[in-house]
Amino acid sequence: MTTPAPSSASVNCGLAPFAHVSAAVPGEASFDLVRQEFTIRSPAALGGAGDTGLLLWRRLRGGCILQAHTALAGGSSAALVVRASPEPYAPALAVVRQAGGAALIRVRRTAGGPLEEIHLADAAADMLQLEQHGGEVTVSVARFGEIFTRHVCHGIGFGPEVVFGLAAGDGEARFHNVRLVRPAPAGFRPYHDYIGSELELIDAATGRRTIVHHEDDSLQAPNWTPDGTALLCNRNGRIWRFDLATRAMALVDTGDQVRNNNDHALSFDGAMLGISSGEVSRVYTLPVGGGQPRLLTPEGPSYFHSWSPDGRYLIFTAARGGCGPLMSLYRVPAAGGPEERLTNTPGALDDGSEYTPDGRWIYFNSTRTGRMQIWRMRPDGSGQEQLTFDDTNNWFPHVAPDGRSIVFITYGPEIAAADHPFYKHVYFRSLPPDGGTPRVLAYVYGGQGSMNVNSWAPDSRRFAFVSNSDVL
Repeated sequence: MTTPAPSSASVNCGLAPFAHVSAAVPGEASFDLVRQEFTIRSPAALGGAGDTGLLLWRRLRGGCILQAHTALAGGSSAALVVRASPEPYAPALAVVRQAGGAALIRVRRTAGGPLEEIHLADAAADMLQLEQHGGEVTVSVARFGEIFTRHVCHGIGFGPEVVFGLAAGDGEARFHNVRLVRPAPAGFRPYHDYIGSELELIDAATGRRTIVHHEDDSLQAPNWTPDGTALLCNRNGRIWRFDLATRAMALVDTGDQVRNNNDHALSFDGAMLGISSGEVSRVYTLPVGGGQPRLLTPEGPSYFHSWSPDGRYLIFTAARGGCGPLMSLYRVPAAGGPEERLTNTPGALDDGSEYTPDGRWIYFNSTRTGRMQIWRMRPDGSGQEQLTFDDTNNWFPHVAPDGRSIVFITYGPEIAAADHPFYKHVYFRSLPPDGGTPRVLAYVYGGQGSMNVNSWAPDSRRFAFVSNSDVL
């Protein structure tokens, strides 16, 4: 749509979070529903903190997160903006990506007050994020694929409502992976209170994300079926099948097990489903089409994670009595029988075990060196070796069907190593199967339930996950 100034226009696309356009001179804003990408064109310079150029905006009660991956054409610039109002010279903050690649913050703390510029050291930062709480804004920037660096600005004169927006000037800017998120309230009770869920697909090569489904409550842990047609997810303790063609949810019959958690997985042939269920979690199996589950681990707690490729074993995390590890990894025959311990490191939490498609390795995560890190071992528990060595906490390695990559979820160092909570800033990162330097694929508000189980598509090109936001 072409928008003369000043004007307001509707962007009615179902997924687009913005509803108004403000411009000092004629410009254009559009949304591609298939690519889920905004394009903003403005001949005017992007001045101030969104005072000039073209601003695509939405007014909300404060306390939200706005993020986007930006792309510039020619000498254009792009920004994420939070303002007290769309009026010129209102209290405002913008994080700006300039044509030359440098990033800066422009902030006006009072109405009509002076504009401050804070130049950031990150060269070629194209991933931008801002998080506003009251008069404070945390600005995060990164070159896509790298960890955010952060800068906090205080004392900005916002009221109870603010304007969040995308801005561009001096040409054309595109914004994809745009997410406008309301975080969980401060007093929410984990495993009791839940906020909304977005079921997303991501291209593992480019990091482009697509929202395919929304629930106002808790949707968690998608598994991609081997035939590529559906995702199996946990929703409020039940297992649901999401058809990717019709985008319809259907309940899977799990018999008398109706308190399923988010540790479930399909057998490699797609015929069987393993679940973890019960007030004290135990491992069960059932046909993928539904039925009465069969108990495999009478002792609990036991949290299932993967089948062996030949279907003979299931591997799981368990806490057993006595001193020693917090939790260890075990395997149990799919036909039933005694469980066998695979890891036994004193004081450690081992979790997230998963076979490679060729059956040669089991990947897992462990706190045995302090932080939660990614490890692997042979199927009998021998040859244990560490693959990540940074100051973050890395959980749930998932091996691509072609065996060429693993993805995992990363929490920051402020999170306890043995914890993987709901509703935090997390990264999804990829790593070669033999180790190396991790690369960020997604910057996500989520955590517990986002990617607990293997969610790769059978062609190894995409994987599924869940992000979260309270009602906007």
